[in-house]
Amino acid sequence: MAFEPPQRLVRALGETYGEAVAAEWLGRLPGLAHSAVEHSATEVERTVAPGGRGSLVLLVRRPDGTPAALKIAPSAARPDAEARALAHWDGWGAVRLLDTADDGSLVLERLHPEVSLRSLPEAKALLEAAGIVRRLWVEPPAEHGFETVADRTSAQATAMEPHRADPAAGALTETALETRAALVAHSPETLLLHGCFRQGKVLAGDRAPWLAVGPEPLVGERAYDLARLARDRVEDLVAASAGASAARRRVNRLADSLEVDRERLRGWTLFRAVESGTRALTAGRRQDAELLLEFAGWL
Repeated sequence: MAFEPPQRLVRALGETYGEAVAAEWLGRLPGLAHSAVEHSATEVERTVAPGGRGSLVLLVRRPDGTPAALKIAPSAARPDAEARALAHWDGWGAVRLLDTADDGSLVLERLHPEVSLRSLPEAKALLEAAGIVRRLWVEPPAEHGFETVADRTSAQATAMEPHRADPAAGALTETALETRAALVAHSPETLLLHGCFRQGKVLAGDRAPWLAVGPEPLVGERAYDLARLARDRVEDLVAASAGASAARRRVNRLADSLEVDRERLRGWTLFRAVESGTRALTAGRRQDAELLLEFAGWL
């Protein structure tokens, strides 16, 4: 079977790792996929498309006929960290890890990749998302080796520095960097976090109605983990006549419902929106950048 990477994956890898690095991994992907299928002794049904932005996911069947999903990602995406987080959660709020391989491929419980929380009305989706993410916030395992929020955002802050001089994003970048410095100076918690939690990362399942997928795990405070969820469906917020007030209300509601400090959630939401916006500017995705920066400006 040919393993053709979905175009969304091709574009995202180029933006994340650079065109040369992405092209090199994509060139090896057919061989990696064949090796992963052989190692897992699975039978491929189809490729998930449009799929995710960081990995190739194949729907497969295990030797006993059990449906599963086979995930293949670049080593830079830290599939080893994802595997350790999923093993620690052991199916509690997240997809269950069934097997791993030395090449980093993961065999996962089969969910319904076409049905995420984005299929629900916004209020219902946010309610369900809050219930799922609450389950994921647990003490990390001893000697866990996961990246910290401070470390991850330090690298992001460095990449944002050139945008201080950007006429469109300079003031927001300055504010975001100052906010981030104040937040990491004192972190109130050290919990295991999903790292990239949003509605599209929660899929329908059979074992449970909704389960989280695709963690980029790290340890730190819950407010950081909520910040990406707070800007979900940002295009709808920007298009609304009362988008600014709706955005601020959403941040406050999420903070209150999950007993997270409002100001810390507002700060991390601001930083993460500006970080994504400046990254979109660098990649030439100006429309995405404008949406994210307008949202950040409301906070």
